[in-house]
Amino acid sequence: MAYLDELYPNAQCELNYNKDYELLIAVVLSAQCTDKRVNLVTKELFSKYTLKEISQLDLKVLENIIRPVGTMTRKAVYVKNIAISLLENYNGTVPNNREYLESLSGVGHKTANVVLSNLYGEPCFAVDTHVSRVSKRLGFAKVTDDVIKIEKKLMKTFPKDKWSKMHHQMVLFGRYECTSRNPKCENCKLSDQCLFNRLNKQEKF
Repeated sequence: MAYLDELYPNAQCELNYNKDYELLIAVVLSAQCTDKRVNLVTKELFSKYTLKEISQLDLKVLENIIRPVGTMTRKAVYVKNIAISLLENYNGTVPNNREYLESLSGVGHKTANVVLSNLYGEPCFAVDTHVSRVSKRLGFAKVTDDVIKIEKKLMKTFPKDKWSKMHHQMVLFGRYECTSRNPKCENCKLSDQCLFNRLNKQEKF
């Protein structure tokens, strides 16, 4: 925790957004895509259309805008359905309601965690590919653990009031330091407890 505080004292979500629904849509678009690319797409989308206009947008037009984030056909349907549902059920705002959020198209447990944590300060430990990789390498989780098991183990290991911040810190750590390929082990203060480093990078995580 001290090392992550040293590296990323002010860690926060790197997705750009100005409205609550923009964050929700951005997180949905970020599946299997980098935040940097999502930010380029959402900059165009949100500057051109309001939530109501998105709900009425032709899917082909929407697909063309979000094409760079991948799986555009499926994600376009997700985005439009989310816009319609938010307008019909919550006047266009994103509620502090996990059950509702996870009922939306393209919104799973991790996405709901990110949204609730960032919008409402709910204590959540969202596990994405970076958090999963870092957790396994540092021995907080087993190689075979799925994201739900990893989340439960992290929540049990660290103080509840640190979960949201540590999620962002571990994401950034995995994104820029403990990368999937060629991690910067030589400069890492956690290398002595890292399974990946101890096994001379022969084990895949």
